[in-house]
Amino acid sequence: MTFIPRKSYQDLVKEAEEAISFISVEDALALQELGTADFVDLRVFRELAKTGVIPNAHSCPRGLLEFWMDPSSPYAHDLFEKDTMFIFYCDNGWRSTLSTRVAAEMGLQNVHCLRGGLDAWIEANGPMIPYHW
Repeated sequence: MTFIPRKSYQDLVKEAEEAISFISVEDALALQELGTADFVDLRVFRELAKTGVIPNAHSCPRGLLEFWMDPSSPYAHDLFEKDTMFIFYCDNGWRSTLSTRVAAEMGLQNVHCLRGGLDAWIEANGPMIPYHW
């Protein structure tokens, strides 16, 4: 049996883009410098080790996001109980676009997607630090 998706990943990303809030790299750089937002890195650990992370970013692998956000989950994480601005990012912005939509649908307030993802951050010479397990 051949799987034929009803919607492609491009369709899902496009739909999510229309429903969420984005933040520019320039605005995110200013917030990171001020320390007034929580950056959430949705990449898997091998990606973090390979490229490093934005200073003070929180690692939340994409596959765990819903479980970490839901306070009734046995995997609930106190990060998502904070009254703060959340900026989600991944490499190019696809996973973070989908994640931002899910987070907003679950009720997380003040959540934004970093436009262009980590690729855009690095291109803008945003600060990076090595990731340590």
